[in-house]
Amino acid sequence: MEMFLMALCLSLFGVAASALAFGAATRGEPAPREREAGLKTAPALKAALSTPRFFGEDLAPVDMERRVPLEVLLLQIERHIRLEQAAAESFLHDPSPESLHSRTMSPLVH
Repeated sequence: MEMFLMALCLSLFGVAASALAFGAATRGEPAPREREAGLKTAPALKAALSTPRFFGEDLAPVDMERRVPLEVLLLQIERHIRLEQAAAESFLHDPSPESLHSRTMSPLVH
C-alpha cells in the first residue's frame, strides 16, 4: 500500500510539472497594454536590427562575364554521378578495402 501511495504521489508530481511546463510553453498573446508598451520600443529595436548582417541586401554586383552557364554545371554534376556509379559498380564487382577508400577522378570531391 505504501508503494502504491508513493507511486501515486510521484505520478501526480510528474503531471503537475508537465502541466506547468505546457502552460509556460503555450502562453497566449500579451494583453493590449503589454502590446502598446511593446510598440513604443519596437522602432528602436527595428532600427537596430535593420543594419545588414552576413546576408545583407546590398550584395556585391554579379559579374556577368564570370557567371558559369547552367548547362556546364549540369554536365559537371552528370559526370560526377557517372563516375560515382562506376566506382560503386567496380566495388560491387571486386570488393576490397583499397577500392573502397580510393579517390575518385571526379573534380567535385567533397
